[in-house]
Amino acid sequence: MQLTSLDWAVVALYGIIALTVGVAFAKRAGGSTQEFFLSGRKLPWWLLGTSMVATTFSTDTPNLVTDLVRTGGVSQNWVWWAFLITGMATVFFYAKLWRRSGVFTDVGFYELRYSGKPAAFLRGFRALYLGVFFNAVIMASVTLAAIKIAGVLLGVDKYTTVLIAGTVTVIYSATSGLWGVVVTDLLLFALSMVGAIAAAYFALQQPGVGGLAGMVSHPALAGKLSLLPDFSDWTALATVLIIPLAVQWWSTWYPGAEPGGGGYVAQRMLAARNEKDSMRATLWFNIAHYALRPWPWIIVALCSIIVYPTLDSIVARFPDLDPSIVRHDLAYPAMLIFLPSGLLGLAVASLAAAYMSTVSTHLNWGASYIVDDFYRRFVSADRSERHYVAVGRIATVGLIIVASVLSLWLENALQAFQILLQIGAGTGLIFLLRWFWWRINAWSEISAMIISLLVAVYFQFVHEALGFTALHPSAALIIGVAITTVGWITVTMLTPPVDSNTLQQFYDNIRPLGPGWRAAVETGPADESDSLSAALLCWFLGCVVVYAALFGTGYFVYGQRLFGFLSTAIVAVAAIGLFKTLPRVGFR
Repeated sequence: MQLTSLDWAVVALYGIIALTVGVAFAKRAGGSTQEFFLSGRKLPWWLLGTSMVATTFSTDTPNLVTDLVRTGGVSQNWVWWAFLITGMATVFFYAKLWRRSGVFTDVGFYELRYSGKPAAFLRGFRALYLGVFFNAVIMASVTLAAIKIAGVLLGVDKYTTVLIAGTVTVIYSATSGLWGVVVTDLLLFALSMVGAIAAAYFALQQPGVGGLAGMVSHPALAGKLSLLPDFSDWTALATVLIIPLAVQWWSTWYPGAEPGGGGYVAQRMLAARNEKDSMRATLWFNIAHYALRPWPWIIVALCSIIVYPTLDSIVARFPDLDPSIVRHDLAYPAMLIFLPSGLLGLAVASLAAAYMSTVSTHLNWGASYIVDDFYRRFVSADRSERHYVAVGRIATVGLIIVASVLSLWLENALQAFQILLQIGAGTGLIFLLRWFWWRINAWSEISAMIISLLVAVYFQFVHEALGFTALHPSAALIIGVAITTVGWITVTMLTPPVDSNTLQQFYDNIRPLGPGWRAAVETGPADESDSLSAALLCWFLGCVVVYAALFGTGYFVYGQRLFGFLSTAIVAVAAIGLFKTLPRVGFR
């Protein structure tokens, strides 16, 4: 498929704007690491929240949704919809605590919360483990999606795609720092939403689809449309709904949905002007991410089943594609060829924007770990701010090289998603409890990290090699969570607690909710804006608002107006209750 001159003009215009922003903020970002990595902690909530939304809409996100829908139906999306519970908990329990901590990165939290050599080791190791290894897997998944999109729409091989996409993004990221990333994300979010909606509209116009009514009634989609799994199929019910809602949301560490907040979400909260803006940013992020964005992707995925019912039909349409990348997630870019001239360029630009938004965020976030939590902390502590910014830019280049090489090994977005879930299985509960229970120490986190990684390596590379039958990813996840949880709790009880002075300083600075610190510190009067009951109520109502909006949109798409209006009424009632309760949790 060749883009027209108009399409190329649209793509070029986007590229010029993005690079202009990078150059415009280069001087400001280069002044200090505070400016380069946290924008001087001066960003407003709406800009931060939109940046989080833009970052989580990457080139691999619609591909992942398409893979899920084509292989198991719409209900398969509960494997990531369940993370809303984590996100809303971050809004009402953790966002203000992160901003209150004043740390430079979420990894810097370790030497605020724990003490001694174990805390220092945890900080340094975690900086490299997350900032390099984990981060590279995420960016590789995003780059893999870019490879597939470029192969379908531009006829470009994977090596050329990696070279061009990585080079442009690293120049932009290394130049502008977080200032450029966040400001450009505002444009990227708007562009990506327009592109996604346009893709859904023209997918519905295909003769074989016949609009929304034709799509919903098409026999190829029988059993694919339900928002909930088949309750008579206990295997599907457990893996798609019960495990994600009962176990996955609190037990696994996944980028953008970390229990208790972390990664680039924590970076955005730490860059907020104050605690209130930190909470507002994460609330807007969760509403937009789970309620506003999914349905254009789902519609395209459903239409792709009609247009490309099998992988062979995709190969027949694109015979020159590299066979190693032909998987179900390729169906999303394959649907974009139906866009008219101009809009096709807009769609390509929106996907390029999604790629740049996510990768630039991960480059900046990963480089912040390398610079502040490893290089400055353990290698060179007394250099100028400009020196550390220069090291950050070098680290940015190194990260994109590692991610680009790894992307050539992966095959599909779902593969990377499952690997990341398994690696983080069982660690999430620590991230939730370490703010509220004094007994957790550095050894708790070290043991959880090691155990979860070993379990993930076993299931990924050893289990079948020993002759055992391959486990379903959900079964492997549950086993990993159980082993890791039992392991870190045992280690916690067998190792000494954090020293009392560190615990008291942490409590005085953070003022966490609940009774979990009474046995170890002298507690003071509770803050009037820190009501545990109000936070719990807001958490519940926030989830109801978003899930009801998500379901309501789906019902209207399916033409089920009664259920659509009922869901809308639930949204309204829950939203009223939420806004009445917000002042009790710091939204003043």
